[in-house]
Amino acid sequence: MEYGICELGVISMRIEPSDKSELVSQVLFGEYFKVSKKKKNWVKIKLSADKYEGWIDSKQYSEIDKEYYDNLKNSEARYSSNLIDFIRDPEDNIIILPFGSHLPLIDTDTNIFKINDNQYKYEEPTILSEKSKKNIVKTAMLYLKAPYLWGGKTPLGIDCSGFVQMVYKLNGYDLPRDASMQAMKGKVLGFIQEAKPGDLVFFDNDEGEVIHVGIMLEDGLVIHAHGQVRIDQIDNYGIYNSDTKKHTHKIRVLKRL
Repeated sequence: MEYGICELGVISMRIEPSDKSELVSQVLFGEYFKVSKKKKNWVKIKLSADKYEGWIDSKQYSEIDKEYYDNLKNSEARYSSNLIDFIRDPEDNIIILPFGSHLPLIDTDTNIFKINDNQYKYEEPTILSEKSKKNIVKTAMLYLKAPYLWGGKTPLGIDCSGFVQMVYKLNGYDLPRDASMQAMKGKVLGFIQEAKPGDLVFFDNDEGEVIHVGIMLEDGLVIHAHGQVRIDQIDNYGIYNSDTKKHTHKIRVLKRL
């Protein structure tokens, strides 16, 4: 078994081993994984954090050994704290870090960490991913106006389930990557009036498939990624877009983690 880690700011994960293939997710700096297949210039990986699988360019990751991989799995997770940060590699080149990048095995006294023989220093306070719902809404608001990107996970482009996954991850909750899988977690709420800020609301299509997710706010509002990360009204039917003056998504279920 081979193991790897991302040492670039963000790399694309695709459904097939081709640059023309659909983007299904992204791998952020410091995220680590198992390599299950190799095909020409591509490798198929399974992320340790959420077990999501896809293909990445073989030139865009670094190999790590099993001992380092296991140490990462057994350590507390710390993440970058600003929407966009940067660190410098050993040759003094700048690496841009999107919000929520993993800082593997970082020394909290010096803010220094190493990946193989490369030493990095992060200059800002880190986020310790402790389980807490009180900051869910505050974290979600940091992504406001981020453009929608299918498969995206950063403030420069994010999809609905990537948005929810990142917000919850930064507050200590592990969620699957896709909305349909996220909808299987948590406790069902019977009515929208029961929902509290930070609860999740899922939406389906005419076939009953969960296709969208958002985070409940106060006063009958929801924050979600649709065109951009935006705030809309929500009622017992679904999301009402004040720009288009119509409902855009139909509620399937409300969940509380």
